[in-house]
Amino acid sequence: MTKRLLILEDGTTFVGEGFGGELNTTGEVVFTTSMTGYQETITDQSFNGQIIMFTYPMVGNYGINRDDYESISPTCKGVIVKEHARLASNWRANMTLDEFLKRKGIPGISGIDTRKLTRKLREVGTMKGSIIDVISELDHAFDQLKATVMPRDQVKQVSTTKPYPSPGIGRNIVVIDYGLKHSILRELSRRECNLTVLPYNTDAQTILDLHPDGVMLTNGPGDPKDVPESIATIREIQGKVPIFGICLGHQLFALANDADTFKLKYGHRGLNHPVREIATGKIDFTSQNHGYAVDMQSIDPEKLMVTHVEVNDGTIEGIRHRNYPAFSVQFHPDAAPGPHDAIHLFDEFMELIDAWKENN
Repeated sequence: MTKRLLILEDGTTFVGEGFGGELNTTGEVVFTTSMTGYQETITDQSFNGQIIMFTYPMVGNYGINRDDYESISPTCKGVIVKEHARLASNWRANMTLDEFLKRKGIPGISGIDTRKLTRKLREVGTMKGSIIDVISELDHAFDQLKATVMPRDQVKQVSTTKPYPSPGIGRNIVVIDYGLKHSILRELSRRECNLTVLPYNTDAQTILDLHPDGVMLTNGPGDPKDVPESIATIREIQGKVPIFGICLGHQLFALANDADTFKLKYGHRGLNHPVREIATGKIDFTSQNHGYAVDMQSIDPEKLMVTHVEVNDGTIEGIRHRNYPAFSVQFHPDAAPGPHDAIHLFDEFMELIDAWKENN
């Protein structure tokens, strides 16, 4: 294995060993506390443009299989681990993590002190970083890194460009794709929904012309304020059809109702985030992957009601519209990976749809 470097925009350098793709890469360095589910994490389009650092010390021991993709073509920029397993030991495995990353052109680096890097990101916040070859003169590499402007069209990069169906026999659901995870489609299909997946910039009239029973706003990468056309569309369709938003979809739903969002210092990425439902006091452990959150002080109580909060830092994790059949959550009730404590929210969406149809 060849020596490679991880450099950060604050001047920090880590020396490790390269695996996966052999190219140089630059992205926003973030960490996830997930102990399992690395295939789902790497293929989650919410990590578009980011270099993912796993805090769990060994990654890759059960390989890559055909069932756990959250997208077919991942768009993360790199993978950082303490130790990557060269051999995969699992009956479902089709290839090793190293082979997978090579095929997808995603560079990895192992053998660095991930605990030290995690502490730095918690203290300083997420920052730009590069995985590069070992070179004697690093000044130019740091200059390039500092000069790199991160893209703002991330949803455009990962959303489908054309509508496509996932046929079913039940409720007719339109899914707005901001970078969806396959597990969202899987949960809706399990409830026999007839699905039509649309690009992120589909206009309101096109959505309503499909006569949906409900609209799903999916997860996706980046700053929700970078997709203003989606905010306008949500404003036009709410009140006319039931809406359920997840992650980025949750943030866009909040912005459509005059709330504000802000960037978290280092985000929520992991599988054990406790979320409290305010009405019942019930706590669910949830899967999360986001760098932005809805500002509590910006909520208009005449429009929105906060339904869930993050136990660790008190940030908003769920909202519901007071006048329309619409709600959203910041976490991933579909999990994949993670606990399924909140899977019942898909059933609540079905119940909301049925109640709306009875009364309209």
